[in-house]
Amino acid sequence: MAEALDAEPMRAAARRLLQGMPDELTILDVGCGAGGMSVLFAEELSAASAKIVLVDATEQLLAEAHRTVSAAAGDRAVVETVHADVADEGLPGKLPAADLVWASRVVHHLPDQQAAIDNLAQLARPGGLVAISEGGLDFNCLPWDLGIGRPGLEERLLAARGEWFAEMRAGIPDSVSMPYGWNIALQRAGLVDVDSFGVLIHHPAPGPELLREFVIERVTWLNEVAGDRLDDDDHETAAALVDPANPAFLGARRDLFLQGAKTIHCGRRS
Repeated sequence: MAEALDAEPMRAAARRLLQGMPDELTILDVGCGAGGMSVLFAEELSAASAKIVLVDATEQLLAEAHRTVSAAAGDRAVVETVHADVADEGLPGKLPAADLVWASRVVHHLPDQQAAIDNLAQLARPGGLVAISEGGLDFNCLPWDLGIGRPGLEERLLAARGEWFAEMRAGIPDSVSMPYGWNIALQRAGLVDVDSFGVLIHHPAPGPELLREFVIERVTWLNEVAGDRLDDDDHETAAALVDPANPAFLGARRDLFLQGAKTIHCGRRS
């Protein structure tokens, strides 16, 4: 659902990243998930001699990604899959050198984020571009006053999620802190011409039916990870919002929206 809602804004990002690429380019989508970004890369290719290599540790996702990306690519690209873990230090030896290395919201899950970016940099051929989507602005989707519970529930859910994430990172075995920004991490990996740009994701109310489904899933997940970082009243409110039998059910509202931003950081291998 998230990939579908992000598709058009991220299409512009895909087009921007592909600018100036050679016709016979190789794209690596590392931690590809269901392949949403590579679908956009495939659709934006201007030549018919590209290769898209999908990399993920989950075989079911790889199979789905291969199906959807191949359909989007048609005869413009050969689509291959590699079953591998992004955290594998030997990953550069298992993959071809690429003109574009893409990784979306993968690195922040890994124990040593700098080491992961170092690995991604090694995957690019000289002059190749490494691009990661990390950070940005939190997504908001709920009115401040929902007519149930205390106003400002979403802000408290996001704050609890932030605490959960910090604890999750601290609990990863062999976790290494990275007390600097993504641009510095790319520079420390030896990349040059480091830059970043933002992608606005905005679906104003009332939005499509898919938006309401996404918001329900999002609030459900935020409520789950909040745990004891959220008080009982807020937990009860969130549970009521995602209950189809409750008068406050979010699926019946027409004032839900989605607004936030993704940041893409990129640099070239010298």
